[in-house]
Amino acid sequence: VTQRGIRVDNEGGEDVDLGIRCALPGTPEFAEAPPVVITVTREDFARLPVKPLAAHAGPVDGWLPVNMVNILHTDPETQELSTELLDTPVAIRATPISYHWDLGDGNTITTTNPGNPYPAETISATYTQEGWYDITLTTTFSGQFSVNGGEWQDIDGTIEIASDPVPLYSKSLESRLVNGDVPVDEDEDPWIPERSPDTEGPQDPDASHRTL
Repeated sequence: VTQRGIRVDNEGGEDVDLGIRCALPGTPEFAEAPPVVITVTREDFARLPVKPLAAHAGPVDGWLPVNMVNILHTDPETQELSTELLDTPVAIRATPISYHWDLGDGNTITTTNPGNPYPAETISATYTQEGWYDITLTTTFSGQFSVNGGEWQDIDGTIEIASDPVPLYSKSLESRLVNGDVPVDEDEDPWIPERSPDTEGPQDPDASHRTL
C-alpha cells in the first residue's frame, strides 16, 4: 500500500506534504498504517460563514412606551453549509441552541427558547426610562459534520454569532389636555426623536441578568 502523509494546519489553512512511502503486506509499516480520518474542529466550524439569526424586538414602528412589554423573538433555523477537506466533500450543520439578549440598558437575558411573536410574551422585557437603546442577540450554535455523505458526527465545542443590533426608542408618554379640533403637530412633538448623545437611553440602575 502507498501511504502519503499530509499535515493540515487548521489555523492557517495550509497543507504540508510529508512525502510518500510504500508499505508491503506483512510488514510493521502496513499493520501500523493509520486510516485517513477527516474531522472538523471547533476552529474549523468558527471559520465557516454561519449566518446570524434575525432578531425581532419591539413594535415595527421602532418605539414603545416606557414600561410597555417589549417582545423578543427569533427564527431558530438550522443552517447547512459545505466545505472540502483533503479533496473530500464535507457537510456542516449549525443548530441554534441558546440565545443571549442584551437590551442595551444593562439588562440581559439568556434562554434556550427562541421566543414567539406578539401577542405571546415568552421572552419579554421593559424599559424604565426614556431614550434610544440597541438590542443585540447573540446565538450559540452547536455543530455536526458529515464526510462524503456519511453519518452525522458532533463537532466538539460551540460558536457564538451576534446579530445586527435592533435600535428601539423608549418614550415616556405624559397625559395632557389638548384641543381635539387641532391636528397633532408631529414636528413640535415627534414620536421618535433623532438619535443623538442627548437622546441615548440611560442605564437601568437595577439592571440584572435573567436565565429563562
